[in-house]
Amino acid sequence: MNIRKLLALALLAMLAAAPAWAQNINAAGATFPYPIYSKWFDEYHKLHPNVQINYQSIGSGGGIRQLLDKTVDFGASDGPMTDEQLQQAGFKILHFPTVLGAAVPSYNIPGVSGELKFTPEALAGIFLGKVTKWNDPAIAGANPGVKLPADDIVVIHRSDGSGTTYIWTDYLAKVSTDWQSKVGKNTSVNWPVGLGGKGNEGVAGLLKQTPDSIGYVELIYAIQNSLPYGTVKNSSGEFIKASLAGVSAAAAGATKSMPEDFRVSITNSPGKDAYPISSFTWLLIPAQIQDPAKKAAIKDFLTWMLTSGQQFCEPLAYAKLPKEVVAKEQKAVALVQ
Repeated sequence: MNIRKLLALALLAMLAAAPAWAQNINAAGATFPYPIYSKWFDEYHKLHPNVQINYQSIGSGGGIRQLLDKTVDFGASDGPMTDEQLQQAGFKILHFPTVLGAAVPSYNIPGVSGELKFTPEALAGIFLGKVTKWNDPAIAGANPGVKLPADDIVVIHRSDGSGTTYIWTDYLAKVSTDWQSKVGKNTSVNWPVGLGGKGNEGVAGLLKQTPDSIGYVELIYAIQNSLPYGTVKNSSGEFIKASLAGVSAAAAGATKSMPEDFRVSITNSPGKDAYPISSFTWLLIPAQIQDPAKKAAIKDFLTWMLTSGQQFCEPLAYAKLPKEVVAKEQKAVALVQ
């Protein structure tokens, strides 16, 4: 047998062995869970080389918009879709909680490297533009012994549609009637003050390069960028630093009364140990997926994510889903048809 025939046979053998349902799946949305999603999609691809999930970390607002436009196979958001958005879609969308995370007040104050304490009143005042100096009594009162400068506070917020913004503003709307009436909660709001950064990455970058600044980022971005972040006074009057335990404590009360569609807020949760700016984050999956191979791959990924995938959460500073929520979601996977 000549070399050409050998090569032809080898090529045919390779083609025969290739996966019959190789799939490229496109998704977009939240930057809040991007570190864990990136890890998951990579690990899942190692187990299933025929499935490639391509994820764009563009913010929750962008993910919802692309899902509504049907330019992605699924979206991702840190804020659940509103009734209005779900009606606008024209097709049924299912919410699947993936992990729990925390948004933290991170700051860059020259000469202050310690851990600051923030009351709800101070955070609302800062982001409303009413607390404008670092040594304002609203901040200094909770931090006796810390030498705070008389410098102007530079507020940094997200410039894009953002689930992290939704979590932050959802919290502020619960603890401040002034915030609720003037700004409200959403993935995008009309900020009273501040500079905008794109994505958690953009806010973290601006914080690092802007003296006297404060902003909100997902916990892992503060850790990865070596940014200090403060404790926050919770509804029980305790100052709590964001941690896996604090986030899990915030979720504890919600697991028993989790709605069937999984759209729930756990900011400012009761509980002595609860970190108050905590949230689930969700994958937004169409209930009807026409392509049988894509449907099979997405459902299999969801099942893997809810089981084996949870082991990758804690090393990246996300809390695992409560077992009760996982059990409900495993049943909900069957709703994807």
